[in-house]
Amino acid sequence: MDIVKLSVRKLVEFLMKTGDIDTRLAGADRAQMGTKVHQELQNAAGENYEKEVPLQIEYIYEDILFKVEGRADGIINQKVIDEIKSTYTPLGGIPNDGYPIHWAQVICYGYFYAKKEELTTVTLQLTYYHLSEKETSQFTRRMTFLEMETFFHNLIKEYANWVKLQLAFSKKRTDSLKKLQFPFETYRKGQRELAIAVYRTVYNGDTLFCEAPTGIGKTISSLFPTLKAMSENKIDKIFYLTAKTITRQVAEDAMDELRRQKINLRTVTITAKDKICFLDERRCEPDFCQYAKGYYNRINDCLFDLMRHEQTISREILEAYGKKYTVCPFELSLDVALFCDMIICDYNYLFDPKVYLRRFFIESKENFAFLIDEAHNLVDRSKMMYSATLSKALVLQVKKSINKNDINLYQAVSRLNNELIKFRKLCDRDTKTLVQNEAAEDLNAIVTEFVEIAKEWLPQNAEKENQSLVLELFFEASHYERIAGFYGDNYSTLIETGKDTKITQVCIDPSSLLREKLNFGRASILFSATLSPLNYYSELLGGEKDTSKLSFRSPFPEKNVKIISPTYIHTRYQERPSSYEKIIECIHMMMEAKSGNYLLFFPSYSYMEEVYHRFIEQYPNINVIKQSRNMDVEVREAFLKEFQVDQKIIGFAILGGIFSEGVDLKGTRLIGAGIIGVGLAEPSLSQNLMREYYDQKADRGFYYAYQIPGLNKVLQAAGRVIRSSTDKGVILLMDSRFQETRYRNELPAHWRNLMFVRNPKQLAEELSTFWQKQEEIND
Repeated sequence: MDIVKLSVRKLVEFLMKTGDIDTRLAGADRAQMGTKVHQELQNAAGENYEKEVPLQIEYIYEDILFKVEGRADGIINQKVIDEIKSTYTPLGGIPNDGYPIHWAQVICYGYFYAKKEELTTVTLQLTYYHLSEKETSQFTRRMTFLEMETFFHNLIKEYANWVKLQLAFSKKRTDSLKKLQFPFETYRKGQRELAIAVYRTVYNGDTLFCEAPTGIGKTISSLFPTLKAMSENKIDKIFYLTAKTITRQVAEDAMDELRRQKINLRTVTITAKDKICFLDERRCEPDFCQYAKGYYNRINDCLFDLMRHEQTISREILEAYGKKYTVCPFELSLDVALFCDMIICDYNYLFDPKVYLRRFFIESKENFAFLIDEAHNLVDRSKMMYSATLSKALVLQVKKSINKNDINLYQAVSRLNNELIKFRKLCDRDTKTLVQNEAAEDLNAIVTEFVEIAKEWLPQNAEKENQSLVLELFFEASHYERIAGFYGDNYSTLIETGKDTKITQVCIDPSSLLREKLNFGRASILFSATLSPLNYYSELLGGEKDTSKLSFRSPFPEKNVKIISPTYIHTRYQERPSSYEKIIECIHMMMEAKSGNYLLFFPSYSYMEEVYHRFIEQYPNINVIKQSRNMDVEVREAFLKEFQVDQKIIGFAILGGIFSEGVDLKGTRLIGAGIIGVGLAEPSLSQNLMREYYDQKADRGFYYAYQIPGLNKVLQAAGRVIRSSTDKGVILLMDSRFQETRYRNELPAHWRNLMFVRNPKQLAEELSTFWQKQEEIND
């Protein structure tokens, strides 16, 4: 007998939810607000009010055992089942005697309770708390056991159609995955070991940090063993999380390869709302968008159709069904994800407190596997996710827009403005900044006050001209309030003033917050081609001291790449002017030793511009292109198209920029890279906050804040050169600091052939010798 576990809320919401999508108040933490209201009403109800009563039932329908559970808000005198709902609908504005979806929930609780206590009739009560008026209205019904049982039976009967469809598909999925074979005839070097490590991690429910250099095939090596673990019912769902579109495409391509074996697996790729929206201007409001209006009236028909006919649910498929049923394709992707075996999406949907998938990650640990690609990117991304800024300029703009008759809103915004003025006065006159290591408690209280008042004001003033402006501040303040809930020793408060006064809750160390999110799954594999040193990334990304770590050497022949560091080049800021001609000489030497395509990576635009102009002046006949600021997609593609097979071009680019990661120029499209500097970020307030934090925590502030993040940029840029087992090329690390022990000790194992040269003559000889050997091998 198949067993299906679900909550009462999920059952009734899935079957009975109707109406529109309207995200104008989506920034409010409605669950937290509802909990607060529930607690206040429950505490005021008296001794005869038994609150938060767990109820459950086992119900067999057509050989399926449904285990349905929930928690009644209250039971009064062991006779009345009470369900509390908070609403912005004005007092007297609720239609009929309450909403059907709410009655469905309380009827289920009434049935469960009556069956347990052997009652023939039960009184059911809906209590609505009107947030605007802070008043309650109540509706009651008296139902017999048979009436409630019939109602519940009909719900289960309808839901069973979905369950049977899903169970049939899941059986086919499991059977097909048991037969799944590795999709290639042989494993690459290190690939089998990686696949075994991933399988063990998922099977045992652990976490693994893995550095797998380009060429190992880390995507297929993580997906294949995870699917095998799924065939053994160790996991129910895979989340493939990435930072960029290109890595999502790699995951999709890997799944296409696996599908050649006729596996049954339903996957969905979630595309950002702004990208997939059908409208020129995204406004998720029923009066503005036909795909939002009545969405919940049509979505189940759409889902049933989609699930019966599609397995690879791509952006194109979502758009096609969205238009067919007139539903929002983004919301469709979230709803269909509930029925998918694998979800390919951005990091945000697990980690970001604003947009994480609450339908998956709000209750308890589930049998999920998290495959986190290019995990080195998650360090900076997570710091941004868990930081929040409040702008005085926006506060003042909102204050000026408010009619003073809206006295509560006006006073709340005024208090907010006044508090920010106090902080502005405390800022240092020279640096125009203030840093404190504790939360701004007084400001936070005022922010919370504004958020509560704005929640009431916004739905009542939808037609006012300043509604969108107040809404903008509401979103910003709501996020600020949410982040204040995470504030601890791993945060600092930064106030910056100038044209605007901004206060930022800066997340310096997100590790504990990431660990909390990873704990929603059974197993996590965090991998990247550049995850050196592993202990550093494990610590910053939520690993524990005993978390498994694995590092592989490059599968490509070491003889195919020459890594050289000219130690006579010094690129520290004050020494840069003396480096210009030496760098130009190195570039020319690379071209002299072997004509072809090269990329150069500079630590700043000003540095790059200086060398670029000097180079083209000295060598006007060499074809040179240069990265510019704010390049759009078409211009980026045009830049990369210049790197064609057997061409002779030099590209000037920024270290850590758009061309130093995710660029795949195979063969002779790129035969060398010159990396100027060790990748250190320019000193900034945020970086220095991190440095101070880790100075206090581990006495290694520079290491954590500057050295290792910089080294990762170097490794990423160097990784552009060798993209396949037949690629050959040179990498010049133009900075004397690479010979220092603190840098050499942190380089990955597959860079053990790094050599240092002391002068231009030695460099020229090494370059020439390398390419001569390559020609001899080819002959």
